[in-house]
Amino acid sequence: MTRIAITLADDYADWECALLMAVARSFLGVEIVTASPDGSPVTSMGGLKVTPDLSFAALDPATFDALVIPGGMSWEKGTAPDLAPLVEAFRAKGKIVAGICAAASALAGTGILNDVSHTGNSLDSHKAYPAYTGEAHYRDQPQAVSDHDIITAPGTSPFTFTVEILKALGLWTEEAQMELAGFRAEHV
Repeated sequence: MTRIAITLADDYADWECALLMAVARSFLGVEIVTASPDGSPVTSMGGLKVTPDLSFAALDPATFDALVIPGGMSWEKGTAPDLAPLVEAFRAKGKIVAGICAAASALAGTGILNDVSHTGNSLDSHKAYPAYTGEAHYRDQPQAVSDHDIITAPGTSPFTFTVEILKALGLWTEEAQMELAGFRAEHV
């Protein structure tokens, strides 16, 4: 069974991971596991209160296929958790890592975007991180970008973010395409 770990911190952007979670879990049989920095409940930007399954420290990359990081206000507030050790652990095991919105910039801050095509909310938000030197690979576009199992997206692109993650996991099936067709139609 495919397993996706989704990191949640206070003020996470609930819409950025909701479509992926619903389609993957309900229609594709994927196990979705949520984690917060210490396993404690978190509240999303929209006020959704979530009790995660476990803490970041309890996430074993060997038992997951992907790590998905939604953005949110914690980066703007300066309260975002340090995701670098988690990102590095998942990459060391060859796992998919995906970040959307401010989380794409947080990925830039780990250095993993320096040699792959990527996007995000803006190039300037990535350049705020000293470890980021991947400006030549930045794609200024509204759709998600996937390259070498690293997926990034601006916060306005939860649909293509979902699609690229499903593709990377080998789950872009006819059923997935049917379930997501209506979301694509809205943007045509």
